[in-house]
Amino acid sequence: MSDRSNMIYFYDGSFDGLMCCIFESVYRNERPAAIREQNDGQESLFEARTVETDESRAQRVKDAIKDKISKNALNFVKKAFLTCLEDKELLIFDFLRDGFKRGWLSMNDITGRYMQPLYTAVRALDNEAELLKGFVRFSDLGGVLVSVIEPKNYVLPLLMGHFCARFHDESIMIYDKTHHMVLLGQNGQGKIAYLDEFTPAEADARELEMRRMWKHFYDAIAIKERYNPRCRMGHMPKRYWANMTEFWEERCAPAEVEQGGRFAIAD
Repeated sequence: MSDRSNMIYFYDGSFDGLMCCIFESVYRNERPAAIREQNDGQESLFEARTVETDESRAQRVKDAIKDKISKNALNFVKKAFLTCLEDKELLIFDFLRDGFKRGWLSMNDITGRYMQPLYTAVRALDNEAELLKGFVRFSDLGGVLVSVIEPKNYVLPLLMGHFCARFHDESIMIYDKTHHMVLLGQNGQGKIAYLDEFTPAEADARELEMRRMWKHFYDAIAIKERYNPRCRMGHMPKRYWANMTEFWEERCAPAEVEQGGRFAIAD
């Protein structure tokens, strides 16, 4: 395969689309100068080629990864694709090209030229997903448990199984504000879709009371004498605080009385 190519591949942004770029490069015996999503807004003097997504071609590449490298390698590149790593497509391309030559040994070379940046990014992805399993806060809005998150990586696929199983009997919605994606869960099943904009509905008196009680609990179990903001930020990074109920003030303010008199909220 030639390492000298002035061709840029454009694809639809899906994992199968990336696999079709791998197929295209092998078929044409060329290494693309870059692999980018369609309409990414970047200008280039290089020649461009749009690679259409074909499920059969994508499957052939995925089968080749499992056969020539390992099943773990396929799972690894799927996770690498979910990271926010810059130029991840070309890094995945180079890793797979190396893997097709060296086989399973490429997966063990975590400090290698091709493996190291992807390995570091996947670890960051896993860590962020694990943190969000504890930091996601839901609000009951019209019978649906709704949450908004702002992750660096595309974590929704890693959160789907956890939250759909945990709230099996509930309807849930987690909106990824960073990537404009939404996780919808009901009856233990989940689906991820694109959603350009989303503004949660106003909380009713019952929801405001639940927020107030949760914040009161959080404050009550704190030990003032051991207050250590730096330590807290080490365990609960500050970039998550904007979407965590215990750090809200105005959105936890109690209403006076819910219509119908079900709740009387004290100041």
